[in-house]
Amino acid sequence: MPSDRPTDTPGDASASVGPSRLFFDAILHPHRSLGRGGFRTLMGVVILLNLMVAGVFAANGAWPVIPFCGLDVLVLWLAFRVNYRAARQYERVRLTEAELTVQRVHWKAPERRWRFHPHWLRVSHDERSAEGRQVTLSSHGQSVGVGAFLSPAERTAFARALDEALRAWRRPPCPPAPAG
Repeated sequence: MPSDRPTDTPGDASASVGPSRLFFDAILHPHRSLGRGGFRTLMGVVILLNLMVAGVFAANGAWPVIPFCGLDVLVLWLAFRVNYRAARQYERVRLTEAELTVQRVHWKAPERRWRFHPHWLRVSHDERSAEGRQVTLSSHGQSVGVGAFLSPAERTAFARALDEALRAWRRPPCPPAPAG
């Protein structure tokens, strides 16, 4: 029987035994509004403006200000670098005949996986509560939050889609419930 406890095993999500019917497969990524091209354009504009400001200060004899104009460009570049690294985070939720798997990949932590039997799985999401900032999957006293980085509308749509997939999984002839 699949475990409801998290496992810290790296590897491929397709390491299951035998073919299994797929009911739901979602990969959730944090939203990033500025792509690589936009980043290059923004940095070009910031560098150009800083060169103009540095030129004005240099022309007026305030040359000690010039290094600070380069420093703010460096800080902005570093902030975007950290932001793009964090954008590599994702969560994958898969519902097959045998189990629901949640895989969380974060750029500065090892991959984590949770496995639940879909028969007892409960999906909860309430935008008005403090826990509404994520979709909670619960079974047998174990729970995992999913999609904390999504917008409220995206979380609601995700929760509805997963709940619909679970209802489809439970329709006859659904797999039998394991003993226990």
